[in-house]
Amino acid sequence: MALETWLIKVKTAVSNKFDVVRTSTILNTKPTSSKKSPNLGVLAFEIAGLMSKLLHLWHSLSDHNILRLRESISLEGVLKFVSNDETFLLGLACAEMTENLRLLANSVSRLTIKCHHAHLRSFHRFFHDFADSGRDLHNWIVSEKEMECRNKRIERLVTFTAALHREMNEISIMENGLRKAVANLELCDQEKSSPLETSLKEQKILDLRHKILCQRQEVKYLKEKSLWNRTFDKVILILATSIFTTLARLKVVFGIAQTPSSLPRSLSASAAVHPLKNLNDNGKNALFEPNSKLLKPPPTTLGAAGLALHYSNLIIVMDKMIKAPQLVGVDARDDLYSMLPKSIRSSLRARLRGVGFIASDPSLAGEWREAMGRILGWLSPLSQNMIKWQSERSFEQQNYMAPKTNVMLLQTLYFANKDKTEAAITELLVGLNYIWRFEREMTAKAFFASNNFTAS
Repeated sequence: MALETWLIKVKTAVSNKFDVVRTSTILNTKPTSSKKSPNLGVLAFEIAGLMSKLLHLWHSLSDHNILRLRESISLEGVLKFVSNDETFLLGLACAEMTENLRLLANSVSRLTIKCHHAHLRSFHRFFHDFADSGRDLHNWIVSEKEMECRNKRIERLVTFTAALHREMNEISIMENGLRKAVANLELCDQEKSSPLETSLKEQKILDLRHKILCQRQEVKYLKEKSLWNRTFDKVILILATSIFTTLARLKVVFGIAQTPSSLPRSLSASAAVHPLKNLNDNGKNALFEPNSKLLKPPPTTLGAAGLALHYSNLIIVMDKMIKAPQLVGVDARDDLYSMLPKSIRSSLRARLRGVGFIASDPSLAGEWREAMGRILGWLSPLSQNMIKWQSERSFEQQNYMAPKTNVMLLQTLYFANKDKTEAAITELLVGLNYIWRFEREMTAKAFFASNNFTAS
């Protein structure tokens, strides 16, 4: 722990002036109270999570990641099951990023009540005004170069705060251990244990108290270097400028009107991806409401039916079975069948009516393997992305931290057409049924051939 803290000390020795960066605009306005803005305290951990998510969103808007996004929407699975309309798909990407930023801004807005400067307390109104009209009344947008420098400092603040969280948990564990050690010593005295045993327990208590003292010094240092002792006014200003600049970058990337001139269009031609049409006739762009509506899955999709995650798990199970059908037992087949909804069970029964009971044709088995491999090549990436997207969002909600990847909903089964997906799953099941029976028949033939050879 001490080594980790020392490395952090060395790495961030030049970042002490971070709290006063770009505060002049705010400090020139009169606060709503003469009291000093309070420190974050325990809310530092939640705010570190917000900063982490903002950093992730900013990086997802880089030229490199936008180019990767353009490549991902050309995946066969996306084109076959979601949409082959590039403009629509890029619109979904824009909508999801915009919605994520809106939710982050809402979280920041709830914290601004702790601020004393009027402009910060009105952050929510200024943010929505900028989103719709492009007005940045308080110059909260910084250049991309300055944003990158600020992000490095924010990363260090987040690192310090994460280290503080670990050290505080560690000290809590130590204090619990100390209480147990004291209780054991008292019990030792009551039972009149040997002097040696009593001495060992006393030494253990002394060692624990020394460790706790050192740990408290670590915690004190990290509170000074992390977000813990930062004021709400300064931290909310950091968040406000990051959110405004990120939204400005999003507008540049997706070609949304009223892009601020302070953020240069430095993107390559292939990275500026999707011009969003004006949605009002009065010259304003209603940014958030239409994007929220766009993220609502149509009735024909798996997302609307609440089946996207279930079908993803089903496809992953089938993928494993198809790769090793000889290892699939009767119980596993029954478990797979129990996962099927009524619609697929019905279509499966209809498809199996025309299939014979004999599965001994190697050529037909090869054709089925090829067909299933092709279908899984479309569906497996979407299924894996769906599971990853869901698990990351669950982790994000529980731990306040940003996801580790850039998986987006358009790359999952969420917007996939329900009928097309169920038809593909049915074909996989029919093929798996044939391959499974073929493997069993080949195994049985080999067994009987071996027995006849042994008998002769």
